[in-house]
Amino acid sequence: MATKVRKQVYVEPEQEALLKRLSRELGVTEAELVRRALTNLAGLARPPRDPTAWEREKEFIRNRARKQAKPTPPWTREELYDR
Repeated sequence: MATKVRKQVYVEPEQEALLKRLSRELGVTEAELVRRALTNLAGLARPPRDPTAWEREKEFIRNRARKQAKPTPPWTREELYDR
């Protein structure tokens, strides 16, 4: 097991009650719940944003807007049923 660093935190009374209840229900220590919460929170963190990504996307949209759509050959509803 890796070495752990001791931390002391203050929680609200409701959080303490929740921590104790979850600890009992899940059969893990309160410290383990805090560690899991930190790990889960880190997983929700957004990756760093690429500042040029939106500019590239806008340029792509502009290029697509400039292109002329090729006309499709005329069709009838009956032709669709033949497919």
